[in-house]
Amino acid sequence: MALQQRPGMLGIGCSNVLARARVQQCLAAASHSNMPCLPVLLHVNGSKKQGSSFLSSQRIGLSRRRRRRDLSGVVVAEASAAAGVTPASSSSSPGGISVSDVLWPSAGAFLAMAVLGRMDQMMAYKGVSLTIAPLGAVCAVLFTAPGSPAAKKYNMFVAQIGCAAFGVLALSLFGPGWLARGAALSASIAFMTITGASHPPAASLPLLFIDGPKFHHLQLWYALFPGTAGCIILCLIQEVVIYLKKNFKF
Repeated sequence: MALQQRPGMLGIGCSNVLARARVQQCLAAASHSNMPCLPVLLHVNGSKKQGSSFLSSQRIGLSRRRRRRDLSGVVVAEASAAAGVTPASSSSSPGGISVSDVLWPSAGAFLAMAVLGRMDQMMAYKGVSLTIAPLGAVCAVLFTAPGSPAAKKYNMFVAQIGCAAFGVLALSLFGPGWLARGAALSASIAFMTITGASHPPAASLPLLFIDGPKFHHLQLWYALFPGTAGCIILCLIQEVVIYLKKNFKF
């Protein structure tokens, strides 16, 4: 009697193992393909309920993992949007930056320095120069981050005019030296904060005036030249760079 029961028991055990193996294969395929697993009917020890409960528990675990993954993606996207960070678009280069994204801003910076240098030659007899260090920082802002707050026209021109005027005022009150530099820089930062015109390159204009004797004869005209006048030229070149980046990508 015992010998007659053993083949049946072996058959049930084998079918149990095979059924569980099929379930594992189905779930593995579903997790890789992100598709729901086909219904599998398990007969474990002659009971359908045992197999279906095992399959449903595996499906619940898989759905929970998917929900966690989707939730983490949503959280990252919301955090990026709150920080003002836009993910780089996919392109042919490994870093997500195309050749045109590098070429056009660089070409714009070269053109800007060439135009300013040519104007310097034309105005050399007056002893002034449009090619000043702050405009190099303005080029970097306008050409590489045109959507940043520092690249907004209001911020740029208000900060350029105000900070340059503080440099002239500080020099007239305190004379050349550390006191004039400190007063002009602190007043410039307070001015940009109050007006909401955040434009970091403009903070160097008062220091340039205080330490640059060749600009002293301009007096209050320094608020318009060379900083503001140079920014007008750079804004025109920025429009060309933006047009080329949008329409000539490679």
